[in-house]
Amino acid sequence: MSAGPRYEYLWEGGEKYKRPTKLPAPEYVDALMNWAQSLLDDEAVFPSKIGVPFPRNFRDTVRAIVRRLFRVYAHIYSNHFDQICALGIEGSSIQLILHVCWHSLMGVNIKQTAHLNTSYRHFFLFINEARPTLAMFYEFDLVDKKELAPLDELNDAILAEDKNR
Repeated sequence: MSAGPRYEYLWEGGEKYKRPTKLPAPEYVDALMNWAQSLLDDEAVFPSKIGVPFPRNFRDTVRAIVRRLFRVYAHIYSNHFDQICALGIEGSSIQLILHVCWHSLMGVNIKQTAHLNTSYRHFFLFINEARPTLAMFYEFDLVDKKELAPLDELNDAILAEDKNR
């Protein structure tokens, strides 16, 4: 999967992909969703009972999930923005946009529209450590700045708009 000609994302994880492997976007997204769901369902990684501590590597796990989710946004904006505009997609939840992305990549005709820009804006502001009103997230450093490079222009525009609010 790629985010334009300068960024290629390889998949690594699980029994099937022990080494970084080039995958087409639909397969990358499928692997990501299955991997993330397996982590979310794992009580040792995401305990659901009160009083059960999170594992020591919890922060690293969350960073990996968020970094890989960002890559889907980068791919969508870099490679499918024209199709998204043609479909009238403008903003929604990450689950809906990933669903729309998956079906778009698979060639399925989408009747419902998602709201990509709003979805990405919320995602970006959540992970962006420069957001003053989310001071509690400063320490989390969820995605390295260099990872965000494929969408730098969009990110700068979001920050500028948010600063003026």
